[in-house]
Amino acid sequence: MGWHRCFQTFLFSYSLCMRFLLSSIVLTLVCLYCRSLSEPFTTGVKGQTPPLVTTNFQVKDQGNASPRFVRCTAYNIPCTADMAKQSQVPLAAVIKPLAMLPPDETRPYMVDHGEAGPIRCNRCKAYMCPYMQFIEGGRRFQCGFCSCVTDVPPHYFQHLDHTGKRVDCCDRPELSLGSYEFVATVDYCKNNKLPQPPSFIFFIDVSYNAVKSGMVNIVCQELKTLLDYLPRENPEADSVVRVGFVTYNKVLHFYNVKSSLAQPQMMVVSDVSDMFLPLLDGFLVNVNDSRMVIESLLDQIPEMFADTRETETVFGPVIQAGLEALKAADCAGKLFLFHSSLPIAEAPGKLKNREDKKLVGTDKEKSLFQPQSGFYSNLSKECVAQGCCVDLFLFPNQYVDVATLGVVPVSTGGSVYKYTYFQAEMDRERFLNDLRRDVQKPMGFDAVMRVRTSTGIRATDFFGSFFMSNTTDVELAGLDCDKTVTVEFRHDDKLSEDTGALMQCAVLYTSCSGQRRLRVHNMAVNCCSQLADLYRNCETDTIINFFSKYAYRSLLNTPTKTVRDTLVNQCAQILACYRKNCASPSSAGQLILPECMKLLPVYLNCVLKSDVLQPGADVSVDDRAYLRQLLSCMDVSESHVFFYPRLLPLVRHTLLVKLDGGSLPMAVRNSEERLSKGGVYLLETGLYLFLWVGANAQQELLSNIFGTNLLNACVAFQTSLPELDNPFSQRLREIIDSFRSQRSRYMKLMVVKQEDKAELIFKHFLCEDKSASGGASYVDFLCHMHKEIRQLLS
Repeated sequence: MGWHRCFQTFLFSYSLCMRFLLSSIVLTLVCLYCRSLSEPFTTGVKGQTPPLVTTNFQVKDQGNASPRFVRCTAYNIPCTADMAKQSQVPLAAVIKPLAMLPPDETRPYMVDHGEAGPIRCNRCKAYMCPYMQFIEGGRRFQCGFCSCVTDVPPHYFQHLDHTGKRVDCCDRPELSLGSYEFVATVDYCKNNKLPQPPSFIFFIDVSYNAVKSGMVNIVCQELKTLLDYLPRENPEADSVVRVGFVTYNKVLHFYNVKSSLAQPQMMVVSDVSDMFLPLLDGFLVNVNDSRMVIESLLDQIPEMFADTRETETVFGPVIQAGLEALKAADCAGKLFLFHSSLPIAEAPGKLKNREDKKLVGTDKEKSLFQPQSGFYSNLSKECVAQGCCVDLFLFPNQYVDVATLGVVPVSTGGSVYKYTYFQAEMDRERFLNDLRRDVQKPMGFDAVMRVRTSTGIRATDFFGSFFMSNTTDVELAGLDCDKTVTVEFRHDDKLSEDTGALMQCAVLYTSCSGQRRLRVHNMAVNCCSQLADLYRNCETDTIINFFSKYAYRSLLNTPTKTVRDTLVNQCAQILACYRKNCASPSSAGQLILPECMKLLPVYLNCVLKSDVLQPGADVSVDDRAYLRQLLSCMDVSESHVFFYPRLLPLVRHTLLVKLDGGSLPMAVRNSEERLSKGGVYLLETGLYLFLWVGANAQQELLSNIFGTNLLNACVAFQTSLPELDNPFSQRLREIIDSFRSQRSRYMKLMVVKQEDKAELIFKHFLCEDKSASGGASYVDFLCHMHKEIRQLLS
């Protein structure tokens, strides 16, 4: 009888879990990719939870930063540290300081206070914002962050109205908006000297592998066009960014492209042990002045190295050369490195092949994610001090130690792009789109970011691509429109429900025109003394973004299994706390979750099953290191689709009906059981796009998409779709273009036929199913989570 009773209890619990599973996923699909909001989201209400990242919305700034700039894990935070500890809900903000805004939203206004500079609190140095309270008829103001009273400078004085607000409040962005910019004075510049415009230096690997793959030829041809699209403040004006060019294998070749020369001149530096710049005049030049010489050089480089047999490369001296060039020019800038192999040539920063699959899954696995030596960490420090940002484009055919090569890009605010087994025909489109966007996108240089908070909380931890020489200042040699900095907060005193909590993020940077600026974002949230209020105002997508960054960083010092167990335990504690303190009494066999956290288990399972935390046999150490670095500065919308890819059924009649409205088909659950043999599906992962074609797909559907009824002909090595003259083909290509425009990296399209070998790659991203590497299905994980919660409650 005991056995039967246990089995019946299990079936009862399992059925309840399944009921919850179905209801929560239906809710997911209704909310996840819903229609655009009809009314703008106004930011004037303190503690208001923003729209989901998966919705189309318009923002109207009325005193708090747009969720495109700042997203919080909770918009109603506990009043005490004990309450925060009890709930285990992380208190953090994902900040994207220079985020691009859609055309229908106004970019932050520029405020110029002249030679006196921005108005600030005397004590905590917070910048003027809507949270400052003017007193004594407008002659003084009380800081909303530290309560210090500061005199208002005579030139900034204005009378107050009957409500105590300045009569010019609505005319001043810093008094009425959540985000704005100040023109910084010379006091905010290094050595009290206004900065020079930045420079871009292109370093092209010309070793045998790089030339053979076609990379060198593609880069040189593309740069001739890209030089017309260098960043600029005014689209009508010419860019003031100067450029320089270097090629390298185990020695470096510098090029003089001075406008007065008939042909470019090469200077070779073979002593890479003590790197120096062999020329000053003619290395960094204005594009328009030296156009003819530059184009001649880019035409000659592929020819010069066409027959090379040199296979060894250096890496450290390449970055050192760029750093020396920017020092000599006394400016900040960005280095673009196009690199192909492990740097084994005798030189500073030389690396050895340390890939050892036997370490995977052991306590020593963490060593694979740590840099081989301190050389690149020290080099990063020098780069940040100069404002030298590094972007690395990798084209490896074998192990290159991304964990070490990525140290300088990650520490300087740069990016790493990886094109494994690069083939010109297959990968050209993805690489060129990434390069074009990387060169053109808005960015700031030589940046310093500080986050100030009101009394009671403080910023204690930071995640992202940056360097920190102290505990408060985030230093970024470069900060572009895609980068985020995630900040964790902790209590250092009791908070008040009446006043709430404030946060101000200030970023000091140099624009691409050489102007020093301050970008300021302000955020006010509510405080609560009841746990129910906290759980009503959380944002699951932001919580998962934070958890994944915390977990991925922990891999550097902690065994992977411990990291996974810690994640499960913390989420179980969050849900158990809710069940114990907020939920209505119910059967112990019933799984009860907060309304805004119904999707926490499915998303957490996706994080645990990711290639970084649970790799398959075919996932290399380099790929894991690359994904770990990539996620460190992802925003919430990108991490959402990275962990839970979007699966759309492409049914002819639904696409055509919605052709005029621009709406998407309703997404379906990310599971193989949702795939129909007669259907076609589009899967977006944030890094790739898959077009899955069922074995019995309708011939009319195939003809509309591919121009042929033959299934085998449709999918043979297909990475692009033909431009056919029918509404279905047009709409499908529109959707694909729309998805690509939403992401910071170009997503390569892969057409996959059902029951083909390539389908294994596609199925890897069906995250609700059990994975080949041993990851649990959503149903199994939900039962496991339920068991963990019950243990905590008992």
